[in-house]
Amino acid sequence: MAITHTAVLGAGTIGASWTALFLASGRSVAVFDPDAGAEARVRAYVARAWETMEALGLTGRGDPERVSFHASAAEAVAGAGFVQENVPERVAIKHATFAEIEPALATGAVVASSASGLTLGQMQEGWRDPAPLILGHPFNPPHLIPLVEVMGNARTGAGVVEAAEAFYADLGKVTIRVRKEVPGHVANRLQAAVWREAIHLVQEGVASVGDVDRAMSAGPGLRWAAMGPTTLFGLGAGEQGLGAFCAHFADTFNGWWDDLGTPRLTPEVADMLERGLREETGDESVAERAARRDAMIVAMMRALREVETR
Repeated sequence: MAITHTAVLGAGTIGASWTALFLASGRSVAVFDPDAGAEARVRAYVARAWETMEALGLTGRGDPERVSFHASAAEAVAGAGFVQENVPERVAIKHATFAEIEPALATGAVVASSASGLTLGQMQEGWRDPAPLILGHPFNPPHLIPLVEVMGNARTGAGVVEAAEAFYADLGKVTIRVRKEVPGHVANRLQAAVWREAIHLVQEGVASVGDVDRAMSAGPGLRWAAMGPTTLFGLGAGEQGLGAFCAHFADTFNGWWDDLGTPRLTPEVADMLERGLREETGDESVAERAARRDAMIVAMMRALREVETR
């Protein structure tokens, strides 16, 4: 564990989740967020997340009290070997943050941005020398979902991407390399594609919001938690392989793709979805639903780990 001290810039839901995970890994964390209530909010989030991380065996090295809060971003990053940036996703705010921290960074420090919409190239424009900066985009919540999408480019320093991947691996994360800048990176584009068709099916009266969600969670969602779609379809033709599967189902899939919808998130569509969600969830609070989600994810991850270690 070469990196023992970290920093988190921006302590909303993503930043608080990263803070919890860094603490659980045995590292100290310096946090900056301009909001006056940030410290209380982060401490409360860490306390809630700790039980979940304990269930996954992630807290053996950790101490939830090794967190400090700072008055500026520059102060927070001083001495940190790894900085996870999570400030609001507006170019001007990102650039101002990078301009502030660049002179204060320790030699060899890595700065990873959690940005989901901005590209690495856009963010690099806020640096004099963007060598320390990479994309380190998590899936929410980072303390629970293993995925991190990592990207560097020609302006990224030698070995920086590899150092970030090693750091994330030590946290128990699963990283993928993003090889080309596209809006939304990889995983967000995949879920956007699925949600687009889910909305279309509701719009067309094919099924309710609740039934479309159940079709996913009780069907392909379970399979996708084990393996990705191409790997799974590769099993479809048995020993004949993926090529045989594609040849057999080409007309079927091409027809489905031609018939997929292209809805837009208009106010009317949002209202339709909100009504459908209320019908499905009833009196269950957001906090109760989130706790139920986390419990199910923990159960699935523990089961998968048992299979993987056999």
